[in-house]
Amino acid sequence: MAMTKGRQREMLESVYSCIAVFFIFVACVELCDAATVVDVYRLIQYDISGVPFGSRLARLNHHVAYSPFIPGADLSRAVVIIPIREVNITFLRECITQKKALGGLLLLLPQKFNSESKDDSKEGGQMYKKEGMQNILTELEKLLINAAIPYPVYFAFEDEKIDAILAEVKKKDAIGQSPTATTGGYKAVTANPEPRKLAPATITNIQGWLPGLRTDGDANQLPTIAIVASYDTFGAAPALSVGSDSNGSGVVALLEIARLFSRLYSNPKTRGRYNILFGLTSGGPYNYNGTMKWLRSLDQRVRESIDYAICLNSIGSWNNELWVHVSKPPENAYIKQVFEVAWEHEQFSRVRVTALTLSELSAAPGLLESTGSLFDSRQFVNDTAVRRSVKLVAESLGRHIYAHPGKNIEIFADGSSLAINPFYIKSWLNFLSQTPRVAPFLSKNEQFISALKKELADHTVEVNVQQDVLDGIFTFYDSTTARLTIYQVVSVAFDLLLLLAVGSYLIMLFSGLVITTRGVDDLIGIFRRPPSRKQKIA
Repeated sequence: MAMTKGRQREMLESVYSCIAVFFIFVACVELCDAATVVDVYRLIQYDISGVPFGSRLARLNHHVAYSPFIPGADLSRAVVIIPIREVNITFLRECITQKKALGGLLLLLPQKFNSESKDDSKEGGQMYKKEGMQNILTELEKLLINAAIPYPVYFAFEDEKIDAILAEVKKKDAIGQSPTATTGGYKAVTANPEPRKLAPATITNIQGWLPGLRTDGDANQLPTIAIVASYDTFGAAPALSVGSDSNGSGVVALLEIARLFSRLYSNPKTRGRYNILFGLTSGGPYNYNGTMKWLRSLDQRVRESIDYAICLNSIGSWNNELWVHVSKPPENAYIKQVFEVAWEHEQFSRVRVTALTLSELSAAPGLLESTGSLFDSRQFVNDTAVRRSVKLVAESLGRHIYAHPGKNIEIFADGSSLAINPFYIKSWLNFLSQTPRVAPFLSKNEQFISALKKELADHTVEVNVQQDVLDGIFTFYDSTTARLTIYQVVSVAFDLLLLLAVGSYLIMLFSGLVITTRGVDDLIGIFRRPPSRKQKIA
């Protein structure tokens, strides 16, 4: 009998435990199902002299909403998703300047901008309007990178699953049904850690020579012509900042010019009486800090031998006009120290070397602008424009080096052994357009830097790599990419209904067990109020 009562007691304790565990589970777990997982790219986070800019947080764990401009809506715990084509810059600027509380912001880029996308289809019967989209992205990037935003901001590419989720969210927003725990909907979650400061960035400069022909008994230093291009980028999303035009086009043009002249200089009969110095520099977005360090590292005699320098910048999307920019260095010594460098050739001007910049840009971009924006992708670089730029520079150099100024002589004629190679240009443009090149996120042994060094070594001699630390006032933070999981969340009403159903089942199960093992009287006794202490004493 004692054994039977012990078993009954154990059975009842087990039932109580099951009920307790169930209630704890329902209270703590939100029923959900993964709808999609996407790669997302965080807005850059950096400081200038300790002043914060960019997205200051990285982790997301909030419900999904569509528009941050619903009157009276509390979106402090919502991730707002907006396709770029639907962005209202004015409203978004007000949202940021007025410090409207958001749980997070996810901006969707057209698949056209994805470097891995091979879809060249038209949308709505028309190709993307280049100027309109460029203006939107330019204004958007200026707004985002020049503000301190106290919540995570990410970019992602549109796809069918995200579009379907966004369509459902729009329907709920249209009827004023904000995403909450009671209404259900979708929830966006990232598992990445909060960002940490990066060590000071390493900048890497690469140089190579084509030595000119020195005649017997000539003790004088041959004059030098420098061809220079800065290769790194800066953009709102570091992991997407490939800079196909700025300045991938300049780098590709430099490599092709080096390839063309290496064929001439490999033969003593066609070697010119000029040295040609090729420089691929880093730190371009930061006042061309790498160019300054590279020039200072050159032997003074080499620097003084430079007849002139040609800097190539953004030459991949022009139609009828290329601009030649020159400058005069400031006379005042103090101004010279704090002088903001808008063009690369101005670093040469500071050491009194004649230089110019060849660019499709008619005016100098501002600090951290036009150096690898979201719009600057492979689809919007014209291979023909790069070839025309190479042709212009190579023919001009050739006529100067071989003393044919003003003569109608075509050195690099199409169809000849010295013709420009369109396949070479295309392959390098493709490669650079898949390679983000923001200096603080590059390692010393970056693969693409090794590829640039190898390529320059194939066409020039005395290839040298110089590494230094980026000077200045910038501090950068990591956590530039993440995996975003969007869950479909069940509303609390469903949770309560499920709780009621399961709870009723457990009560019936418990009652059946008690009646079977102990009888109806014991079941009633469980719910009967126990006798008071006085009654027991009596």
